[in-house]
Amino acid sequence: MRTLVNGRPVAVTIDVRTSLLDLLRETLALTGAKKGCDHGQCGACTVHLDGRRVASCLTLAAKADGREVLTIEGLSHGDALHPMQQAFIDHDALQCGYCTPGQIMAAVACVAEGNATSRERIREYMSGSICRCGAYVGIVAAIEDAASRMGRG
Repeated sequence: MRTLVNGRPVAVTIDVRTSLLDLLRETLALTGAKKGCDHGQCGACTVHLDGRRVASCLTLAAKADGREVLTIEGLSHGDALHPMQQAFIDHDALQCGYCTPGQIMAAVACVAEGNATSRERIREYMSGSICRCGAYVGIVAAIEDAASRMGRG
């Protein structure tokens, strides 16, 4: 299998049953995406595949062949955080941090797909990303803030 992960070419041999999450975490040592529920219900494993958010625990790694995968590790540019990452910090949009990478990846997609137009729309779009600590007020505020910085709010 050949793919681009965070802009870098990757060529690996995989078992056809390998999930994208397991490829990222176990083979490529990219541990930002978390294994939460392993059923696609919590959002902790969210990454982008060709610019669209996916639950990597439900996506076969083979589906990434010839495509581009973006994880939380590839979101920033060097030491410069992505506007969404900075907004999560600025708005205390995290507590324990376990869901944060998936929340941020979903939030970037929310803005990119034009769904950050109102708090209600953000809440609806982000409803598949669960935060057990209840940082939802900060998450919505962070998305609103980052959307304006990303030119989409």
